[in-house]
Amino acid sequence: MNKQQKALQVNELKENFSASQASFLISFKGMPVATMQALRRELSAVDGKLKIAKMRLVKKAVEVDDSMKELLPYLKDQLGVVFSKGEAPAVAKVLHIFAKNNESLGLVIGTLDKKLLNKSEIEEIATLPSREVLLAQLCYVLQASVVQTVMTLDILAKQREQGSDSATEVGQ
Repeated sequence: MNKQQKALQVNELKENFSASQASFLISFKGMPVATMQALRRELSAVDGKLKIAKMRLVKKAVEVDDSMKELLPYLKDQLGVVFSKGEAPAVAKVLHIFAKNNESLGLVIGTLDKKLLNKSEIEEIATLPSREVLLAQLCYVLQASVVQTVMTLDILAKQREQGSDSATEVGQ
């Protein structure tokens, strides 16, 4: 790989880091090629992208972004970088499940909105429901309080009506 190719790869990594909502460092030592291709397909289905590059080049891409410099101590050995352009929990879930089923894949560290995540935090994010489910749950909670208020007001109105009817009967 010549200097120009290395510079292009560093620029591509910089763009991926800046355009991604989340990124994850994974170890894949000893992973068969067929398994790696299966992982790439699963990540692609959830708008994720696996990039394998020399750690020297990844370090150069990370060094220019102050918010990503926290990754520098972890950039050693043979690692891959997974970028999440869409929903980070979906990508984290794919990685978490894949790591459970394949001993050769390990979660090292991740970032979400420029915040560093350790392995347990990534696994916690992986257990979150999808965005649509979370929005549906929020709507249910908001709707439940409104329905409860309407029901309470309806009960109070009925009690007042009954109270005024009994007062009218007593007066006659």
